[in-house]
Amino acid sequence: MLVAAAVCPCPPLLVPDVAAGAAPELDAARAAVTDALGVLAASRPDLLVVVGPAEKSGRGPHPEGTRGSFTGFGVDLDVCLGRPDADDVDRDTDGAGSGSPERELPASLAVAAWLLERTGWSDAPVEGLGVGEPLEAERCLQAGARIGGRAGRVALLVMGDASACRTLKAPGYLDERAKDFDAEVARALGAADVGALKALDADLAYELKAAGRAPWQVLAGAAEGAGLGGALLYDDAPYGVGYLVAAWS
Repeated sequence: MLVAAAVCPCPPLLVPDVAAGAAPELDAARAAVTDALGVLAASRPDLLVVVGPAEKSGRGPHPEGTRGSFTGFGVDLDVCLGRPDADDVDRDTDGAGSGSPERELPASLAVAAWLLERTGWSDAPVEGLGVGEPLEAERCLQAGARIGGRAGRVALLVMGDASACRTLKAPGYLDERAKDFDAEVARALGAADVGALKALDADLAYELKAAGRAPWQVLAGAAEGAGLGGALLYDDAPYGVGYLVAAWS
């Protein structure tokens, strides 16, 4: 059963080495994320599952010990999801055979791995799940329900940004619908409103480049019937992208 969740944005700029001189601009977001991860640790989970958006090559499960890298962002920095020695165990991932090379973490899960390393996570085993932007709501909900049943006490770290269309200089340019979309997501996350997350418009989210839509709906599926309460810890749009941090417990 789901006992806690943290919802965090996933820009690589959260990693100071990537942000370089702009790192202080996201200090408040990092502080909020630290508080949200503290809620996860306090829940004493048996399993932590990290869910984040991923391109096709990064979709699907990522076992504990999977490596990630920020070299694609110009920084010589590697991370590991959970215990570094977990990748020494032979696996048959997706039927590929234990001798096949391990996939690298998608960017969103690499950011999550960095956040967990930064806060010294050691409270429970960690697994990752990369979800594609096109994944329909019903399949997101089903995936979340399966995750919620994985252990007696399950925690979720849900990575994903809101719209990328809040200003003229935003990655998706200015879209007047973006502010209201982000406000409703912020309200739903702050209130742990499972119904509102389930009802998010996938087409609108796609048009607004809101990469968090599918992960948020995975959260909704996992939280169904769990009776969790929520708190919104951060809500801002630096660089014209909506970044939200929330904690459920």
